[in-house]
Amino acid sequence: MLTNIDGTEGTHRLIFLGTGTSTGVPAFGCDCPVCTSADPRDNRTRPSVLLQFPKGNAIIDTTPEMRLQLLREKINKVHAILFTHHHADHLFGLDDARLFPRAIGGPVPIFCEAETERVIRTVFHYAFDEHAQGIPQGGVPRVLFQTIEPNRPFQLLGETVVPFRLDHGRFQVLGFRVRGLAYCTDVNRIPEASWRFLEGLDTLVLDSLRPTSHPTHFSVAEALQVIEKVRPKRAYLTHLSHLLGHELTESTLPEGVRLAYDGLTLSF
Repeated sequence: MLTNIDGTEGTHRLIFLGTGTSTGVPAFGCDCPVCTSADPRDNRTRPSVLLQFPKGNAIIDTTPEMRLQLLREKINKVHAILFTHHHADHLFGLDDARLFPRAIGGPVPIFCEAETERVIRTVFHYAFDEHAQGIPQGGVPRVLFQTIEPNRPFQLLGETVVPFRLDHGRFQVLGFRVRGLAYCTDVNRIPEASWRFLEGLDTLVLDSLRPTSHPTHFSVAEALQVIEKVRPKRAYLTHLSHLLGHELTESTLPEGVRLAYDGLTLSF
């Protein structure tokens, strides 16, 4: 059992597999202070989390580094996959899920919106065409799609999960709430109908790309405004760019708000 920053304990865990933006940090070809930092918390892979429940593990989004993230955290079973949306930094590691069925004894359930399923079937067409059935186990991802919609709770490994709508510029994505935890990445606006899903939170994980405004992501100041309105017991900022050094940025944050980093584990 893990101890939270407020001294309470919980049996459910969230592991930050990745906390970086779409380019990751260090960014290719960049020699800025954050990209060349010796602080391991400044080394950020693409954004994803693992939810550990008593009945199994669920991953939110399959980043291009998913295999490395899971090996780093010594995770040997993933029982389900949830998708916030289908942008490349959240999707393109899905091929590495082809080994998941060996560990769980069958196809991996994927919980996503209908449009995300359509994109997956297009991008990973080789896993769904007429020849896929003849490929041995482990050759292609074996998945079972479960269509989800905003505001309609579903059951996952004995837990109730509530997906809710978030705006990502002109694009729309899903946030997820499980018990007192809400995960909101890739967002720059919370629709009016979604604020109710952020009430009474113990833990809020929220997008915070950089110090200045951005057309599709919250800035640090904008994220703090949301946190001030929602008033969770604790909040963690994620989807961080190389414009946010961990030590310096965290020293400026109010009490109860911290920067997430790859490998950080929380109970909830």
